[in-house]
Amino acid sequence: MSLTTRLSIVALAIAGSTAANAATISFSNKLQDANTLVVFQAAEQNAELGFLDKDTRKQLSRAIKSQDFAGEYGSTLELLAPIDSDYERILLVGLGDTNVLGASEMAKLGGNIHAHLETKKAADVALAFDGIKGLLPNSELAAQFAHGANLRDYTFEVYKKEPNTFNISYHFDVENDQQAKEQYQQLAYIQQGVFLARDLTSEVASEMTPVDFANAAKQLEQYGVEVTILEPGQIKALGMGALEGVGRGSEHGSRLVVAHYKGSNDTPIALVGKGITFDSGGYSIKKGPSIARMKSDMAGAAAVLGTVKAMAVAKAEVNVVAVMGMAANMVSQYSIAPGDVLRTAEGLSVEVVNTDAEGRLVLSDAMWYARKHFKPEIMVDVATLTGSKIGAVGNEYSAIFSDDDYLIKEFTAAGKNVNENVWRLPLGYKEQLASDIADLQNLGKSGPGATTAATFLQHFAGDTRWVHLDIAGNALSLEPKNEVPAGGTGYGVRLLSEWILSSK
Repeated sequence: MSLTTRLSIVALAIAGSTAANAATISFSNKLQDANTLVVFQAAEQNAELGFLDKDTRKQLSRAIKSQDFAGEYGSTLELLAPIDSDYERILLVGLGDTNVLGASEMAKLGGNIHAHLETKKAADVALAFDGIKGLLPNSELAAQFAHGANLRDYTFEVYKKEPNTFNISYHFDVENDQQAKEQYQQLAYIQQGVFLARDLTSEVASEMTPVDFANAAKQLEQYGVEVTILEPGQIKALGMGALEGVGRGSEHGSRLVVAHYKGSNDTPIALVGKGITFDSGGYSIKKGPSIARMKSDMAGAAAVLGTVKAMAVAKAEVNVVAVMGMAANMVSQYSIAPGDVLRTAEGLSVEVVNTDAEGRLVLSDAMWYARKHFKPEIMVDVATLTGSKIGAVGNEYSAIFSDDDYLIKEFTAAGKNVNENVWRLPLGYKEQLASDIADLQNLGKSGPGATTAATFLQHFAGDTRWVHLDIAGNALSLEPKNEVPAGGTGYGVRLLSEWILSSK
């Protein structure tokens, strides 16, 4: 693939999604004509069917009774409408307990119902949302459902001969259509950031090098983002020996990519992303089939760049900077070797006992740069850092580390709101990072690996309020689920955006 072609893919990614199919969303204060009608029923309540014609209402009521449909969350009942009905197909969807029906539940529901309708080739869908009650206003519930549907609709198919071109149009009947449009527009801004992160994560490693990633970041300048790119010589001159060392084994070397959106004069929030565009493990080479998924080892960088894009396109009144340490961890005659010592910009020396523990090395210098050059109020680093994290909390949660209890509470609440949940793991085991010949070694001698990795990073947080998010296992999905498709998930964009916007 030529560089021109690769950059055109990047341009598509910046524009939104490389998906050929994209759901069309509209909101109105009256029910629209469509081929498929979606109606809703809360748990242990009767569905509101008074707006339907007599024959359709009778047929649907009979189906509900015969199937003992109780409105459990996510349950569905589908039937063909009577021949004289305004609709061809009717889908009844269970809402569950509306006393707990909030943003996260509606986004999940939107994703799953979209997947169901897509298998039925339901191209034109009216949704009877008017009258639905929950924890949020009716208009926001509809916007969240649409958000979930569009998130699930995403596909990365640039390499397929015949990509999916099927499109679904959704027409929502809501109590306040103007409010719904405004709510959905805010979510659509965040979607743009999610789609960018997904595109960058899903792209194959040979076409998403540190140089390609830097070029993608430059595209954000059109939204008023200031982008700075440091090349290997500049990185080395600044004393960032850890970042420079990790990229030494690939032909492109390392890059430090900085994307600053200054939507206010507040003290900035710094988001630091691990950007290993491919992780072979270096001389401590990876074994087994998991190596084929190591194109996603830059998902932390993709997430923080996607978050900056979301804030910029929304013109949010926030000051946020993403600092991304980019490198390919490859094997060559120039690669760092086990036993080498690298000098970080912090001044600490690190004995590299395992070249596959490279993410914390690039983050150490990126965190130093963020602190030194932006003096942030809070610094959050995001990384696909350890397999140990997956063993501890699996793929449903990311692991969060901080000695700041208040930030832990904020992130936990934000995660619940957007279905990107976090689970706190402890810091500690500093003695396991002791080296005989350097200030630190890059792998704990024993102890929980996710914790020793986080504790390593804590050495580079200084006095800044700091959070570490280990998103290993969250960044790439092998199967679609809820509002998340297979492939790059964009995990972290919604979490960070929700946290930034709710705390500003």
